[in-house]
Amino acid sequence: MAKGKVDALLGIVFGDEGKGKVVDVFTPKYDIVARFAGGPNAGHTIIFDGKKFVLRSIPSGIFDEGKLNIIGNGCVIAPDLFMAEAQELEAAGYDLHSRLHISRRAHLILPTHRVLDRAYEAAKGAARVGTTGKGIGPAYSEKASRTGLRVGDIENDFLPKYEALKARHLQILRDLSYTDFDITEDEKLWLQGVEYMRQFTLADTEIELNSALAQGKHILAEGAQGTLLDIDHGTYPFVSSSSTVCGGVCTGLGVPPTAIGEVFGIFKAYSTRVGSGPFPVELFDETGDRIRQIGHEYGAVTGRNRRCGWLDLVALRYAIAINGVTQLIMMKGDVLDDFPTVRVCVAYQKDGQVTTDMPYDTEGWAPVYRDFPGWQADLTRLSSEKDFPEAFNRYIAFIEQETHTPITIVSVGPDRAQTIQRTR
Repeated sequence: MAKGKVDALLGIVFGDEGKGKVVDVFTPKYDIVARFAGGPNAGHTIIFDGKKFVLRSIPSGIFDEGKLNIIGNGCVIAPDLFMAEAQELEAAGYDLHSRLHISRRAHLILPTHRVLDRAYEAAKGAARVGTTGKGIGPAYSEKASRTGLRVGDIENDFLPKYEALKARHLQILRDLSYTDFDITEDEKLWLQGVEYMRQFTLADTEIELNSALAQGKHILAEGAQGTLLDIDHGTYPFVSSSSTVCGGVCTGLGVPPTAIGEVFGIFKAYSTRVGSGPFPVELFDETGDRIRQIGHEYGAVTGRNRRCGWLDLVALRYAIAINGVTQLIMMKGDVLDDFPTVRVCVAYQKDGQVTTDMPYDTEGWAPVYRDFPGWQADLTRLSSEKDFPEAFNRYIAFIEQETHTPITIVSVGPDRAQTIQRTR
């Protein structure tokens, strides 16, 4: 029997591309959908049959009753937030217990992690990173320092371990003179979440996944955030705390590099970023505001305004190289339907220097643009590539030419049905 493969579905710029929708569309082709990084700082939005769901920790394949979904060891989980998310899905009629497994090796986010997150941000003053405040960074920091709690710990003598780690956190907060908080109610809900998690299959998911591969099954690895938020390859220090790139699939799920098949890179027809950090293509004018309003560019988790700009090919080429992207998926082309001119950043410039490569520090670099005629047509009504306006086809062809990577799927609206497969 031929071995199975793990296909990776990755956000390849700053996240928020619409990964959840695409995972939902792809799920029927796979046996397993697995999250390999991140936690409740992610917000994967799926819309179908007039209903909207925002998934934070649970994989986006959960709506297909015939598929197994896995929260991998590379993720961090807040039991109270997981409980709220899962109960909302259960109330909508989805049986999570039969289709969701959680890695014992995934780390837990404690209530005090969230307080530490706020305290560390406050201590940075003007140099704040702009985190979601969900405790992600402190949880991953303790994973690296080998002091964290894992999902498997809730199965054996858990409370003493929890109390010891909480006491350590409270001492750190006292040392930081950050004492104006009360976790009493949060802690009650968090402990309820721990009990709720015990009802699920807590598994050695790396063994499950490798067994599935040996049986010839196909796995879809669902990414979180984007390449430029990767802890190693992103715009450090304005990054996430996990490995969001294709290499993170192997470490975050426990699968070998030889198992990786297709690498799907998702990007928007324009650029967005949430939080602080360099963003060379950011628009501070009416055009940026218009893109934000038409594209509903507000964080699915935080509700914060997303910073908006034109498509950045410097960032896109970098991300494609880092991840080994084999196919591109372009989202939200319809947001630019009414623009008479559409711009693309083809290089950066600073102090007389021009580069098409991603600089070590993108702060202070200005974009070099190439302009294209807008398509000025309603893409949301289209259901086939043959109906694409010629100007839209030229825009797609230019991106493919510059990235040397085919755009095989184009999304023309938020609904799962508004997803068009292109011929290669």
